[in-house]
Amino acid sequence: MPMDLYTPGVGAVVVDVIEIIGRSSSHFTRMARIFAEELGVPYRLVPVLDMTVLSANAYGHNPAMKLPAMQVNGSTLFGAQNICRALALRSGRGTRVIWPEELCDPLSCNAQELVWHGMAAQVQIAFGVLICKLPEENVYFAKARKGFEGALVWLDAHLAEATGRLPSARDLSLFEVSLFCLVDHLTFLPTVSLAPYKALVSFAGEFAKRPSASSTAYRFDS
Repeated sequence: MPMDLYTPGVGAVVVDVIEIIGRSSSHFTRMARIFAEELGVPYRLVPVLDMTVLSANAYGHNPAMKLPAMQVNGSTLFGAQNICRALALRSGRGTRVIWPEELCDPLSCNAQELVWHGMAAQVQIAFGVLICKLPEENVYFAKARKGFEGALVWLDAHLAEATGRLPSARDLSLFEVSLFCLVDHLTFLPTVSLAPYKALVSFAGEFAKRPSASSTAYRFDS
């Protein structure tokens, strides 16, 4: 991967313009934006206004037509987790970030996996049912919702243990940022009810107090 994605420009005449191509309504995009805010890395959001466009050019030239992408000095990086890592390396602040590979016990691995599953399911249901107006009773969406609810049940029951395994000496963790983005997205686009998941709602409410969360609140770009 080109180094200029990970290291800031050197010298007064070099100005890196970091563009995050995504949507203010996207939980994957919000992950990258929260990391940028927490790490003090300036960026510009380039909104993708129409998710029905079938051209990679509209998605930062990502051939998979997924969000987000990050562009710096002509180089492009695809995917929220990749972007979060690049932002951490560019920051230079020495911020203590906990990445998934630092916690390899089964419970921690399962917790992160179920967050990824929930985020994918939320996209599947929101895009298919809310945007494309496909029938929600179709087994494709019915199974997605059932599996999504199962993941939320597990995460709610194991949240205290999962967060308890994170090192106390941390500024940020990918698990907590991704979980917050998922749970808060369900208040923005309620494909499933959050009412049964008291622990998750409490966690999201606490994380929402961070300035990085309030400055990246979900909204529809116009």
